[in-house]
Amino acid sequence: MKIALVTDAWQPQVNGVVTTLVELVRELRGLGHQVKVVEPNQFDTRPCPGYAGIDLAVRPKRRVAELLDAFQPDAIHVATEGPLGWAARGYCVKQRLQFTTAFHTKFPEIVNAATKFVPVALGYVVMRHFHAPSSGIMVPTQSVLRMLERRGFRNLRAWTHGVDTALFEYRGQVEDWPPLGDLPRPLALFVGRVSYEKNIEAFLSMEFAGSKVVCGVGPVEAQLKQRHPHVKWVGLLPRDRLAQLYAAADVFVFPSHADTFGLVMVEAMASGTPVAAFPVDGPLEVLGKRDGAGRTLGGAMHDDLKLACAAALEVPRSEARARALDFSWAQAAQMFEGHLVPARPGGHAPAPLTNVNKLSPNGSTLS
Repeated sequence: MKIALVTDAWQPQVNGVVTTLVELVRELRGLGHQVKVVEPNQFDTRPCPGYAGIDLAVRPKRRVAELLDAFQPDAIHVATEGPLGWAARGYCVKQRLQFTTAFHTKFPEIVNAATKFVPVALGYVVMRHFHAPSSGIMVPTQSVLRMLERRGFRNLRAWTHGVDTALFEYRGQVEDWPPLGDLPRPLALFVGRVSYEKNIEAFLSMEFAGSKVVCGVGPVEAQLKQRHPHVKWVGLLPRDRLAQLYAAADVFVFPSHADTFGLVMVEAMASGTPVAAFPVDGPLEVLGKRDGAGRTLGGAMHDDLKLACAAALEVPRSEARARALDFSWAQAAQMFEGHLVPARPGGHAPAPLTNVNKLSPNGSTLS
């Protein structure tokens, strides 16, 4: 099957959406599909205001139409709500083609956090308009799906994410990573964009009897470095070195309230590092599985991040790894494939898989 995937997020950008889409394309091609990725490197671009490192296509409408006309896809998936996403949406509506979309990012919350004046509710009006013609909106967690239902979104489809358990290899014991030197233990790690919506200040200002490490770059990096000089900042790392850093941490801290999933949590757990987080969208899905004693596997959640860290430090590394194994890119690709629709009446697209239309709170599938 010929699948067109249109995305404003692609390499060399570094974020969870890019990782998800790169892994998805790799899996789909492994299943024998021909995948055409329409992404910013094929267009004239300008930097996204306030987000260095993210380039957006400029006036992409005609070029998007040319690429899709030439490819003649069996199925079209619009992954993001940026300029390329809007151009592909317009193309499909004009041509009366069916397509699917995805809700990867809570842009209304991000814009509100960055501007301090654009209401979240207004942002969701725009998002709802964008996704309205979609034949299926793929959503990574049940909690986000329910939130979108309450906000009037329709045609929602549960779709999980995965993790590369070979790259993020399990370490039964915390390993030293030379670039960190002799930082006092325990070591608490944050990985992600150093941006408005990540709530990093909650991590940086938290009382912690050990050391804090931040891996990532972003628009609020300079001001946070100035306010927190005792934090170890390691910048952006290639994936192989990131795996080493995960394995060197005693606890991974995820302070965000705005993420729809939080892929970095699963990567940390795959390495054996337990996660501390607030009980919000993302962590509720990733850490939502409980054992017979009522404990959250893979880490701990609490409204007090300090208490979440203390509890997570008691979670065996083997349990963190076991929870990560519940997520696979192969399963994510199969679910994605099952949610696709034929672009044209009578066209070819796979029938939905019987066990992927719903996700349980612990990430397993429900028929």
